[in-house]
Amino acid sequence: MKRIIALFCIIIPALVQGQSGSPEKVAPEVRAALNRGEKPALLVSFTEQADTRGARLIKGKEAKARFVFDRLMATAQRSQARAMELLNEHNTGGNTLFIANALSVDAASSELVRQLALLPEVKHISADPWIFFHGPAETQGTSVAERNGVEWGVAHVHAPEVWSLGFSGQGITVGGADTGYEWTHPALKGKYRGWDEASATAVHQYNWHDAIHEYSPLNLDSMGNPVGTNPCGLSAQEPCDDHFHGTHTMGTMTGDDGFGNQTGVAPGAKWVGCRNMERGWGRPSSYLECFQWFLAPTDLGGQNADPAKAPHVINNSWYCDYVEGCTDLTVSGILHDAVINLKASGVFVVVSNGNFGSGCATTYGPPAYFEESFSVGAIRSNDTIANFSSRGPVTIDGSNRLKPNISAPGVGVRSSTLGGQYGSASGTSMAGPHVAGVVALVLSARPDLAGEVELLEDFLEETAYPLYDFIDCGDVSGTVVPNNTYGYGGVDALSAVQKALAYTPSSTEQPVEQGVTAFVSPNPATADALMMLRGLSGETTVLLYNQAGQQIYAQQISVSGQGVVRLPLAQQLPGIYYWEVRSSAGSASGKLIRE
Repeated sequence: MKRIIALFCIIIPALVQGQSGSPEKVAPEVRAALNRGEKPALLVSFTEQADTRGARLIKGKEAKARFVFDRLMATAQRSQARAMELLNEHNTGGNTLFIANALSVDAASSELVRQLALLPEVKHISADPWIFFHGPAETQGTSVAERNGVEWGVAHVHAPEVWSLGFSGQGITVGGADTGYEWTHPALKGKYRGWDEASATAVHQYNWHDAIHEYSPLNLDSMGNPVGTNPCGLSAQEPCDDHFHGTHTMGTMTGDDGFGNQTGVAPGAKWVGCRNMERGWGRPSSYLECFQWFLAPTDLGGQNADPAKAPHVINNSWYCDYVEGCTDLTVSGILHDAVINLKASGVFVVVSNGNFGSGCATTYGPPAYFEESFSVGAIRSNDTIANFSSRGPVTIDGSNRLKPNISAPGVGVRSSTLGGQYGSASGTSMAGPHVAGVVALVLSARPDLAGEVELLEDFLEETAYPLYDFIDCGDVSGTVVPNNTYGYGGVDALSAVQKALAYTPSSTEQPVEQGVTAFVSPNPATADALMMLRGLSGETTVLLYNQAGQQIYAQQISVSGQGVVRLPLAQQLPGIYYWEVRSSAGSASGKLIRE
């Protein structure tokens, strides 16, 4: 890090020319790399951000997901168009990360960086570094024969009691972003959403995505050749694990081989997965690519995204290092936007709180410290905190936010590993999957609550059994609940399911409206579509544009609160259309497909 810091003061001559202020858009790490003659990988963020808050007004996970997806896509297409043209002109590869309105660039020359910085719609140009994954604190192999029946962590969260009620996660899909997954493992194969037992065939598209498209330079020798062999290669077309970690975490969520190895909290659930690390090394763009895939899974070519196929809950047992690129105002902010939008789409985002304890204020790695992440600390079988488990408060962003949200078993957790085997591991990486499994159990009991993430979070926090500590962290005593050691306490699947079963929505419950929100249905449409508007004030104009940007329809309405507008598409050609709403209370925009 000292060598990088020493280079921060070097300014690239090409960047100080042109419009005033553009050099400030370029991160010092990028300037230093260009000065060394390198072509660094970039993350380009854009000023315009989609307003996805209106998803709170929409009931039903699929409708929420479609609304958020359309908003994000329309925003990215508008604001990234000129940047994509520059990449094409420079024959440089890139990837649109619409989930946070960002653009990853494979290798940028100083001239490309200069031209990108001059675009007024570009907010910042950051580095996209490879980051080492801080994995489990301990690992210990065990044999298949050393089966324990129901593993201690599964029993500790009272999952078997929920199974006895008839809820094992059936009908629910969990997702994992990790080092990959050995999908043929006996504990996982029957739980994989892509596996059809009747025909003994597997369909991997929409059920698996590999975000690793190049080898990490941290796994290359001096000649640029891979050190050792990555068993998965690049852009793998079926689930594969090049490390073991992902296979272990998925086993804790869904694993059961039918022969006594009951490792999973929700064995009735199905799973999908995304590889975001190359033998333990990840980078912000690979993390973002998996987040995006979970919002709208794609085919194996990364095309034809379908938000209807999104999982209900995802586990993230990884962390992006602050000192290696994930800063508050740049890369960390992009990751934060992604989590905000993923949660808005109805996906429950479970995150391991980190293995940097036992001191206070050790929750400092994104995405664990985000308000929108449901962060999990690690406890032992005797309900004491693991010495490695990170604690709050969150000081890195000045919020003093309480973390973790909750705690779960994370020491000596036995689960599936590579080669069809089993092993024990310790870390908050092991705790998070227990909570993701509990969410699946709750949703199998109340599938009508799918997508209501904040409500589900409340269920888990309100039913956690209290745990206390002698250490006070920040302004919060360890003897109150919640506290910065355990959060609200230990997760309890049975109590959470019972609370969910007893829940009846109040007729007076209304989401808080913030600005104009609009929802178009059906989308895609085969004829006219209806636009439901909320948060209106005074004169409101509804506009419709074709793909060429030509206005094809405009209507003014004068209502307050809410209204409905019919969008005339029956006589229009199939294709993509864009709509815009302008009101004194604010504006909104999105995409509409005419089939």
